[in-house]
Amino acid sequence: MQRSIRKLTVVGVTLAMGIAGLAGCGGQGSKNESKASGGKVYYMNFKPEVATQWEDLAKQYTDETGVQVHVQTAASGTYDQALKSEMSKTEAPTLFQVTGPVGLRTWKDYVSDISGTEPYKQLEDKSTALKDDAGHVVAVPFVTESIGIIYNKEILDKYCKLSDAAVKSPREIKSFQKLKAVADGLQKHKDELGIKGAFTSAGMDSSSNWRFGQQLAAVPLYYEFKDENTVQKQPASIKGTYLPEFKQIWDLYLKDSTVEPSKLGSMTLDDANSEFATGSAALYQNGTWAWTDLRDAGFKPENVGMIPMYIGIKGEEKQGLTTGTMNYWCINKKASKQDRQATEDFLKWVVTSDEGKKAMSEDMGFTTPFKSFADVKTDNPLVEISQKDTKSKTEKIPWVHTMQPSATYQNNIYDAMLEYAQGTGDWNTVVHRFVDGWAAEIQASKN
Repeated sequence: MQRSIRKLTVVGVTLAMGIAGLAGCGGQGSKNESKASGGKVYYMNFKPEVATQWEDLAKQYTDETGVQVHVQTAASGTYDQALKSEMSKTEAPTLFQVTGPVGLRTWKDYVSDISGTEPYKQLEDKSTALKDDAGHVVAVPFVTESIGIIYNKEILDKYCKLSDAAVKSPREIKSFQKLKAVADGLQKHKDELGIKGAFTSAGMDSSSNWRFGQQLAAVPLYYEFKDENTVQKQPASIKGTYLPEFKQIWDLYLKDSTVEPSKLGSMTLDDANSEFATGSAALYQNGTWAWTDLRDAGFKPENVGMIPMYIGIKGEEKQGLTTGTMNYWCINKKASKQDRQATEDFLKWVVTSDEGKKAMSEDMGFTTPFKSFADVKTDNPLVEISQKDTKSKTEKIPWVHTMQPSATYQNNIYDAMLEYAQGTGDWNTVVHRFVDGWAAEIQASKN
């Protein structure tokens, strides 16, 4: 996912055409066709934290094939607006992303059938692809990610040795009650442990707020959807059954933090990453993608762990990480035939060539759903934890936050959560925007 604010503005890099040898795998003949026909690729990237890696990979492809590739990355939280703006231009993206069924509905008039493309052919589980109303495959997932609470092993080990420690090992944290006891203990002994707070700042800047109003919200939403048997389909309304549990985890984040709640409106994802990477906090809610930034900040792989986001649900001791995706490739059917072919060729190279596989697995730190990556070993310790969790018998939480009705719905929740944190609003407003806002947005989408 998403998303560092290393790039605060929309970044566009046009990569000049270069003539080079056609070494490497991925369909040499078709790449020659793309070059000869003048086909080109314009990729609108959703993930700012890997913008540079995509630019570098695109340049490699251009140098190897002579086919022009243009990568543009939207700043965190602005993808929908940026894509809408770019799609209105003559030179519109040929390759773009949707975040799931709701996002696909928005762009249904722009997606082409990609059942014949290499990414779809290479999917380990073809049922994960998205289809349009006519049953055509129009969106292919390209990364699987897990979300949880990342922890600093060294700090927790020090805490566990204290005489009043709530646990003797992080492995004992199997519920919200245990998590709260540990967080409270870390906060109590923060000076002794050399930290500023148990949790990194729960920043509500646009670079960071999606961690809570979207991704943390997946946990209470999942359990409600499970109760109502709507996990696979967006419901017309929700009850907010587990919003009391959502409140108690949010209250914990606010209380046992590195900063006062009044400062959260301006705190960014980079702030949280820095707090964790420098040892100012022991706990950090984020996903497997966070390793790239932590690694770049000098964090040691042997010092990182990850546990599920426990919020106080009965039976949650069996809960695993929140695992899924909101990253699906789509090819713009309104692009020229030559550009669509060039885009298909580029994607084939990305998922089958040594260069592409290295870039996605090592440089970007992705866990990919493609058979062609079976021989790839990850150096991302969070991915290793995720893979073990996937193979375990824990109850996985899917990314049901992708069913949230709209960006407006999400923004309304973020605003209410921030107002509550700052003391300028109450929790009832959060509940109202979760529950009543959902029904209103679904109804509006039908009008």
